[in-house]
Amino acid sequence: MNIRTIGFIGLGLIGGSIAKALRRVHPELQMIAYNRSRESLIAAMEDGTINQATDTLNESFAACDLIFLCAPVSVNIRCLQILKDIIRPDCLLTDVGSVKTTIHEAVNEIGLSRQFIGGHPMAGSEKFRYANASDRLLENAYYILTPGADSSAEHLEAYRNLVASIQAIPIVLDYREHDRATAAISHLPHIIAYALVNLVRRSDNTEGLMRMLAAGGFKDITRIASSSPEMWQQICTENQAQVLQMLDAYREDLALVEAAIRKEDNAALIKYFDQARIYRNALPESYRGTIQPLPEIYVDVPDETGAISVVSAILAANRLSIKNMGIRNNREVQAGALKIVFENMKAAAKAAEILKKYNYTVYERD
Repeated sequence: MNIRTIGFIGLGLIGGSIAKALRRVHPELQMIAYNRSRESLIAAMEDGTINQATDTLNESFAACDLIFLCAPVSVNIRCLQILKDIIRPDCLLTDVGSVKTTIHEAVNEIGLSRQFIGGHPMAGSEKFRYANASDRLLENAYYILTPGADSSAEHLEAYRNLVASIQAIPIVLDYREHDRATAAISHLPHIIAYALVNLVRRSDNTEGLMRMLAAGGFKDITRIASSSPEMWQQICTENQAQVLQMLDAYREDLALVEAAIRKEDNAALIKYFDQARIYRNALPESYRGTIQPLPEIYVDVPDETGAISVVSAILAANRLSIKNMGIRNNREVQAGALKIVFENMKAAAKAAEILKKYNYTVYERD
């Protein structure tokens, strides 16, 4: 399969990041995009990511060898109904959603199963829209491919090679197994994050004491609650059965912890926490997940005049740009009085290395 022309239905954070990565690695590609918001299309045309923009689904997509469906599932399904009468029989269709069963069932019903392979790039941000897209967002991120029973080996191999070319890591899974896994490692954590934030919101006093005291640990585990509410409502609906199953399992775990606390069963608590600690520490370090850690470090600095200026000067002398800096009043989880935020993780790692040479104690994010 020779991929020369690629179409995008939707050009938000993920669609835009894939398009930008493809433009960087394959400048010869022709790319066309449809998006309901003209703002994203204009931006993608101006920065050279796409060659053609349209706010209607038309015959322009007849030239496509591959089309990425990057809109919500309901929109993707409506677009498939239109594309069916436009695209060539050898055009490969894929999507980027975090739920696969719904789209696979729709494709089968529409009669496009031979041309469809599901896709889920497991990278993202709590931010969304094309303005936050990056050509490096998918680097070292798992990219799940979910072929159907009718998918051709040629299509799968071409798709796998394209994913690998933008430095993502392709993994082939059955779409049902994909939905079970993502319900546990992605969908449930988002629900828990939203629940924790709402719990604190309801429990806070009128002066906002809890909000003021919220430490790095609370912010870290709830950061994904800044994600799009509309997107997560759709995901909960689309993957309802698997999400409900994981919620039931999570409630069972909470009940076990509650019982141990009530009985003051310290041995049970230690065992439970230690099992989680061991599993958590065994998670792979080299692959990027759906929500990236902030590019920040923490530095111990003396409480004296000019201490922060010295740190800034050292970093400036090494041409490291600081995005944000501030004193951390609550250091319950991570030490380091001074938090420094950078543009990317590479800059953060370099800054830590330099400051350590000047005998600063530096704490990097785990």
